Amino acid sequence: MRAPGSRRERGQSLTELAISFVALLMVLSVGVDAGRAYFSLISLREAAEEGAIFGSFSPINSTNIISRVRSSSSAPVNLADTTNVTVTVSICNATGSCPTGSPPAACAGRRLLVQVTHQFRLTMPFLGAIIGTQTIPISVSSTSTILRPPCP
Repeated sequence: MRAPGSRRERGQSLTELAISFVALLMVLSVGVDAGRAYFSLISLREAAEEGAIFGSFSPINSTNIISRVRSSSSAPVNLADTTNVTVTVSICNATGSCPTGSPPAACAGRRLLVQVTHQFRLTMPFLGAIIGTQTIPISVSSTSTILRPPCP
């Protein structure tokens, strides 16, 4: 019979510590990436809302709305990066339907829809191996009622 604290028990404790440490690091890294993704979601939502509010006063030129969205925030998402961030502006009917073929005129009472999509990149490579991809699309949208110009 071996005495407590023998060489065999110390090896078992070291193995348990190693396994626990790996599991703890995985949980911590998932938490860090989830926090970064949530922070990015908030930033994208605020940028989309900024574009929708700006567009409710000046809906005629969608390039200005997209520029406003892209310049509204720089952290944590670089909105000026056109390869990872896409911004679309649509004019919808007062009922909320957004036809794609011929959009309605941008005038008071209609709806303006701003959509922002970002390809969020995970920092921990083994998480990407588990879920099958290193990027996760984050998409937000914001609508606003167009205030001017008046409809003809």
